[in-house]
Amino acid sequence: MSNDKIITAETVTHLAGLSRITLTDAETEQFASDLDKILGAIAKVSEVAGETVVATSHPVALSNVTRPDEVRDVLTQEQALKNAPEQHDGKFQVTAILGEEQ
Repeated sequence: MSNDKIITAETVTHLAGLSRITLTDAETEQFASDLDKILGAIAKVSEVAGETVVATSHPVALSNVTRPDEVRDVLTQEQALKNAPEQHDGKFQVTAILGEEQ
């Protein structure tokens, strides 16, 4: 890896301006240094990985564990509403929490 800086103080100042973040000169220099190190580390990994290494989002393959859908006995509407504190037109009635505009 070369010693050329990828992220300069000018780049950080520009990004801070776009983000509407005010940075001191010391913060600008620190962020430039930190971000440059991060991008340098990413470049090193990219060099090692090469084109033959498949990109992954997770080091171990993941799969969803699901059960098959099976028709079973379900509660009737009457059974589901039996212990409801309040109901209206065959549905649970709850206190509005979003306000009138919803």
